[in-house]
Amino acid sequence: MPKIGLEVHVHLTSLNTKLFCSCPSDYGGKDPNTVVCPVCLGLPGSIPVPNEKALEKAIMVANALNCEIADRLIFTRKHYFYPDMAKNYQISQYDGIGSLAISRNGKINLNEKKNIRIRRINIEEDPAKTIYPTGSMLSSGYTLLDYNRSGMALLEIVTEPDMETSEEARQFMEKLRNILEHLEVCNCDIEGSMRADANVSIEGGERVEVKNIGSIRDIKDAIDYEIARQRAALSQGFKIARETRHWDSERRVTVPTRSKESDEDYRYFPDPDLPPFEINSELITKIKSNMPELPDARISRFMKEYGINSYEASILVSDKQLADFFEKCCKLYPGYKKLADLLINDFLRRLNERNIRVVQSKATPQNIVKLLQLMDKGVITIKILKEILPDVVITGRDPEEIINEKGMIAISDESYLENVINSVIEEEKDAASKAKEDPRIINYLVGKVMKKTNKRADPQLTNKLLKEKLLK
Repeated sequence: MPKIGLEVHVHLTSLNTKLFCSCPSDYGGKDPNTVVCPVCLGLPGSIPVPNEKALEKAIMVANALNCEIADRLIFTRKHYFYPDMAKNYQISQYDGIGSLAISRNGKINLNEKKNIRIRRINIEEDPAKTIYPTGSMLSSGYTLLDYNRSGMALLEIVTEPDMETSEEARQFMEKLRNILEHLEVCNCDIEGSMRADANVSIEGGERVEVKNIGSIRDIKDAIDYEIARQRAALSQGFKIARETRHWDSERRVTVPTRSKESDEDYRYFPDPDLPPFEINSELITKIKSNMPELPDARISRFMKEYGINSYEASILVSDKQLADFFEKCCKLYPGYKKLADLLINDFLRRLNERNIRVVQSKATPQNIVKLLQLMDKGVITIKILKEILPDVVITGRDPEEIINEKGMIAISDESYLENVINSVIEEEKDAASKAKEDPRIINYLVGKVMKKTNKRADPQLTNKLLKEKLLK
């Protein structure tokens, strides 16, 4: 059975400035190497000053992940030569002699049967962004560096190797992202704001680290590929070396980059420019008491407040944007169960078809509520609602405008429907004659009427009229 552990790197995008300087954290869309200063460029003589808000965010995340929080904040220098680290070391944290991670020994409940343990959480600075203009890391003719990202505050969340499949890793990442978004510490929709290194090993081989995987889908695919590669190598008599590999997202393969370093290779030691900072229990208590509602608590509240079941509540809360959208709709429409059904079974499916999230949809809570209100009034049928929903999701247009434009108002005129029903009975004589013996055939005939009326016939009224005609 494979053993899989993750090192997840999360940007604290909710901060206004970088981790050790006053440069703004909102560097997206800015010209390369313009959101920089002597500190985040690592120029000689520059002195870092810790961002206190970063500590508060880290404590909040540690609380949410059930971690033990350290009594001191200690930063450590991690030495290595990479072109994306101008000063040839990274300010991070280390859980060793003379060093201390901000928190350790936490867990995330993946499901009722499995917990994923959190080994530690570190606060650290991000290096520069590496850009390969003419291809991938392997094929580009040259490399560019954008130091706008350097010095951004990161949380490194390190798990124990408790995952056994890529699917468990995917579920872990989804649940972690949901917790981070509910805490509002990270906007995970920003490119590169949540990345992961996957450590993968199978029996008989060494641990292999796959670096800088940029999406949850890629995490699953990279782990699947690496497990298959290692198994194939062992079956052919090759040894699996301890190494670091790179995930090539274009070719969907991992490729070797270097032999895996040990902790000693990084020459960790406490940063002399950043003395230890005492973390008092009052600060931890204050942060804990002011934390936003977490997903598990929100699921329980949804069940109690809106009368929906645990499955429905879990699906809605699995995405904070969707949960927020649902609650905005609930303020406008009291049919909570009907709202939940529509969002889970139809709205969410339309988003997934287009690979977009709720915030990227043009639909508003008012749009969704109006669709349900029109159906309640008999202006449209459920089939018409489902047919125009994609238009609402994509354009955000008023549902009434779409209905009138396409002539999709529901037909509830009994005399008109009786004429259509008589036509269907004439065409489906065998089915009509069997309806008395098997009333379920009525549903088949209702479908035929719906088809003839372009889904505009009121299905309940149609069902009633057919029963009156065939079963009397």
